[in-house]
Parts: sequence; structure tokens; C-alpha cells
Amino acid sequence: MLSYASGVSDEPLLGETIGDCFDRISAEFDGHEALVSVHENKRYTYAELHAETVRVARGLMALGVNKGDRVGIWSTNRSEWTVVQFATAKIGAILVNINPAYRLHELEFVLKQSECCELILGDGFKDADYAKMCHELLPELSAGSHPLRNPNFPHLRHLVHLGKVRESPTPHRDGFLTYPELLGRAGEISHDQLRERQTSLDFDEVINIQYTSGTTGFPKGASLTHHNILNNGFWVGKKMRFTHRDRLCIPVPFYHCFGMVMANLACVAHGATMVLPSPFFSPLAVLEACARERCTALHGVPTMFIAELQHPQFAQFDLSSLRTGVMAGAPCPVEIMNRVIREMHCREILIGYGQTEASPITNMTEADDPLEVRVGSVGRVMPHQEQKIVEPASGATIPRGRQGEICFRGHNVMPGYYNNPEATRTSIDAQGWLHSGDLAVMDEQGYVRITGRLKDMIIRGGENIYPREVEEFLFTHAKIAEAYVFGIPDPFYGEQVTAWIKLKAGEQMNPDDVRAYCKGQIADFKIPHHIKFVSEFPTTVTGKIQKFRMREIAVQELGLQA
Repeated sequence: MLSYASGVSDEPLLGETIGDCFDRISAEFDGHEALVSVHENKRYTYAELHAETVRVARGLMALGVNKGDRVGIWSTNRSEWTVVQFATAKIGAILVNINPAYRLHELEFVLKQSECCELILGDGFKDADYAKMCHELLPELSAGSHPLRNPNFPHLRHLVHLGKVRESPTPHRDGFLTYPELLGRAGEISHDQLRERQTSLDFDEVINIQYTSGTTGFPKGASLTHHNILNNGFWVGKKMRFTHRDRLCIPVPFYHCFGMVMANLACVAHGATMVLPSPFFSPLAVLEACARERCTALHGVPTMFIAELQHPQFAQFDLSSLRTGVMAGAPCPVEIMNRVIREMHCREILIGYGQTEASPITNMTEADDPLEVRVGSVGRVMPHQEQKIVEPASGATIPRGRQGEICFRGHNVMPGYYNNPEATRTSIDAQGWLHSGDLAVMDEQGYVRITGRLKDMIIRGGENIYPREVEEFLFTHAKIAEAYVFGIPDPFYGEQVTAWIKLKAGEQMNPDDVRAYCKGQIADFKIPHHIKFVSEFPTTVTGKIQKFRMREIAVQELGLQA
């Protein structure tokens, strides 16, 4: 039996734009709570959220935003982010998600590469003052004229500031429109004009650009359509058995598919409530929000769930309302999954897997799958999608049970990377298959296990070593909390196995202890040569582990730059 599967369902795909879906749900659940921003002390019913979204949509049209124009949003999680998400969808503008952690060089690249026409920004992230950075990048802002004219950014016309500009020795308010000013422009556009724009849209048109966090070079902008992300959000919600009675706590960032698709669109497609605990992840804020708002679902990467479980005040919160949610972004250890089910009451917690270019979810477990399936696999293919596992060199589909590269095809696959046809051709083949770069195994029942990354494979003296295999073995040691394995250059073997290890609280080990544990259990060539004990790992804003940063640090520390 070949490693090919297609997702079946009696329920059809949604054949509508995001704006039309939002209108339909808002009318059906008009008095129901749609959005609660705990950290802003704001609450919106679906009718109220819809009314503000319409005002922002008309305000953007008054600024001259046309169908297909790129509108960047650079902000941590806040209520206006969600409003802008649906407002741009209603007018056919392409929302460009900008990572809140980006600094000047990265911001400049994204604004230029996406040909952004408008930039909507928040206050900042951690120690970054967004307004100040924009003034450094765009000195013309100080003139306060609209629209903006800068030869380096020929498409950029307006910057809209969502919050209060931070106090600083020099003023940085000049040149920005405020959010109330944007709302005030709504009166210049009639409801009929907005309706005419919305009815001109097609669900196969690109509505979102998400920049993938590449390990080398500049990120690529995955172009996603209404059909891509609305259906992905809908089916994620279906897998969680969502109804309008569900309340989802959202600690994952909106700039990422996990936040805006698997959370916001999953909720809206089913009339559920979005609950924002904090502008960026805080384990205490998550616990407080889940208890206070009686959330029924919680999203996060494993490191987030670990931080919540380990918080010293964890036992003080009543989490009995929780039922489900999605854990994705990294493998979940059995011990953590057990605690999430038992101590956080998430008995139906699901594991999800996918990638931005696939809108993003391609695989999920089921609510009633046994625990060993939920920690040992990423589930089966989503409804109305196809996937196969191929031999990387030849591209031939391989038998089930063998390791190869997992590929995706269907309504969820992006049309391509924005302004990057070469990267698109490299990722999507002539038959429409998106090549993930991930190594996987499909079993007889269609369950998929992710075993590593093609580019992560270590070649030591001619032996192929897959880091995930070594990591899974290291995690069986009672003292080890987390372990990540990667290769670094070696003058003799070509590459050498390196492990970064985080121990459980109060435990002690040395490198020789680790090697002794591996001896006789895994092949000698797989045993880590370089071992470093750490208290934390470099991660992205979404909590994904950055092995390339570990590699860079290890190479520098060991003097292997040459």
C-alpha cells in the first residue's frame, strides 16, 4: 500500500469569501460574544465587532485602499488586529502579517518585498518602539503630510497607529494617522460602495501574505486566498467540535497562521468566542483568562503548555471548563500530554501539523484518538486534502511504513510566494504538489509521524543521522526535560552530532552521563559528540525551536567558523 491519503467528508468546503462568511455568522449570532480582549478590558458581541469592522473597511477605502493593495499589520495581539483582519478581507485588500519581533532591517525588507501600500502598527514589542523605528526608516514622516512620499518605498502611502506612541525625548507622533482618525474616515464611503466592493471579490483571490521564518536568507511571503485560510480555519474548528458555545483562549500570535487562521477563523466560522489573554504570551495571563472567562479551548505550542503547567500559581486556577484545543509547532512529550489532559482538563486536546504554505493545517488527530496516537503521530490528512510521502531523490511515492518527504495537494495549498516565482517553482511541482521538506512515515491506518527535516539530516562519515530519532531517545532519560540535536562542521567526519539539553528542575548530569546512557542503546555514530546543558533554547515568537541559531552559537563557541 502506497503512502498516499485523501481526506473525505460528507460536508462540503465553504464556497464564500471571508467577508461573506463573517457577515453570515454575525447576523446569525449577533448578540453572542465574539471577542473578549482581557488585557484591554474590551468586549464585543458579533454585532458590535461587525459594526466596527465595517467602519474600518470604509475608512480604509476612504484612504484609497483598492482591491489587491497590500495592507501591512505590525502589532502584538489586540482587538484591532482582529478588526483589521476582517476589514481588509471585506474590501479585498491583502493583509501582510509582519512579525512583532522584526526590527528595522527586517521591516524594511517586508515593506519593500510585499510592496505595502498601508502600514497599521501597534506600540511595540518588548523594547522595540515601532513609531521610533518607522521614523528612522521614513524621515519624511516628520513632515506630517499625507499621503507619504518616499522614493525607497514608492507604494507606501499611510501609516496608522493603533495605540499610544511611547514617551521619548523626541516626538514620534508626526506623520501617523490614529485609529480613531481611520474610523472617522468611514463617513466618506457609503454602505453601498462597500457592498459593491465586497460583491466583486472571488474566494480564489489572494487575501493574505504570511512571511515564513526561513533558516537562511530572507523570509518568503506565502500568498494565501480566502478559500485557503477560511476552509482551513473551518475544518480546524470542526475537528475541535466547535459550536457558538465554545470560548477559545488565544495566546498564540495573530501574525502567524496559528493565531489568525486556527484561532480567529476557526472561531468565526462556527460563531465561537475569541479570548485574548495578553498582547504576547504570558503563562499567568493564560491561566487567569481561562479561569475567568470559562474558556472551553486553549491553543499553544508545547513550550507554552509546559510554562502554564509549571507556573507556581497553577493550582490556584479553576480550569475545569476546558475541553479541547490544539497543540502544534513541535512534538509533545507523553508526560506533558498526560498533564494537559489530567490537570488542565483538556481531555479532547488535539495535535496539529502543517506549514504556512498549506494554510496551515494538513494533519490533525481526532478528539477520541487514544493518547499514544496523539503523542506518537500528527494524525491523518484533513478533509478535502491529499498527501503523499515520496522518496526525496526520485520523487516516487513510497510504500507505507517507510520514511520520505511528505507532500501536500488541495484547496489548502498556496498559489505561490509573492513576487518570488523561482521559490514557488522550487516548492510546488508541475502536478500541484507542495513539497514540505519534512521527513515523515505514514502507517497502514493513514496516521503520519514526522521524523525530521530534510535539511536537518546530519551526514557523519557517510552515515545519515536523523536528529528526531536521537532526540526521542534522549527524552527517555528521567532527568532530561528537553533535548535538541543538530549537526555542526567537523574536519574529519564532515559533520558531528551535537545536543543541547535542558534538565528537569533540581537534576544534574554531565556530558559523560549522557554518552553512557546512549552507549549500547543507539548506534555509536548517533551518540552526541558535543553536549551542552542549557536553561532555555532560542525560539521564534511562536515558540518554535530555532536549531539554526543553536548551530550558529555552537560553531562560534567551538571556533569552527572556518
